[in-house]
Amino acid sequence: MSVRLTFHPNAEGELDEAAQYYGRENLALKRAFLDEMRRCVQTIRQNPTAASPLTEQVRRLLARRFPYGVIYSVTSSEIRILAIAHLKRRPLYWAGRQ
Repeated sequence: MSVRLTFHPNAEGELDEAAQYYGRENLALKRAFLDEMRRCVQTIRQNPTAASPLTEQVRRLLARRFPYGVIYSVTSSEIRILAIAHLKRRPLYWAGRQ
């Protein structure tokens, strides 16, 4: 039985916003960012407990090359992406998300 992976609606918006930003700079950079986010999600899906814990239920996987972290929670039935968080802005703004 596989664990379901879902995105908080705000996390989807953060992903889109960051991709648009990088796309304004350079389309290849946008593609590289989206590829890195896919790699992060795949890593989380394959081994949900490998990333650094922030709390008892929440973990953060750092992106390579980009100043972002994928913040997510893990339960027995679901992996929930809570935020695609820029690491230099507004720490813990996502803390109330479920």
